[in-house]
Amino acid sequence: MLKPDFEKGGGLLPAIAQDADTGEVLMLAYMNEEAFRRTLESKKAWYYSRSRDKFWMKGESSGNVQEVKEVLLDCDADAIVVKIKQIGGAACHTGHRTCFYRRWDGNGWVEEGELLFDPEEVYKK
Repeated sequence: MLKPDFEKGGGLLPAIAQDADTGEVLMLAYMNEEAFRRTLESKKAWYYSRSRDKFWMKGESSGNVQEVKEVLLDCDADAIVVKIKQIGGAACHTGHRTCFYRRWDGNGWVEEGELLFDPEEVYKK
């Protein structure tokens, strides 16, 4: 049976979150087998945090949940695309719609897009 080859990535595979309607790439994260299983079962995006060494559901702190519409696996079974509906507008923990809000203009990085929320308010500890 075809399934993601988590062994290739040392237990983690890159997972690209893409807006199901517009095709906009919102973020890149990683999934382990448990995050992948939970994503398929719950229809909400789950990822594995390398820095925190645990899996997490996108939006569990911010409310900016990702509803899964479709899951794609690449030809080598070592990369995942999750087509989602982004609830709350912002996919990035910085408050931006997308994690790819910096554009190289030939001289340096330019930030684009407005903040949709204040991360210091949303992620108070």
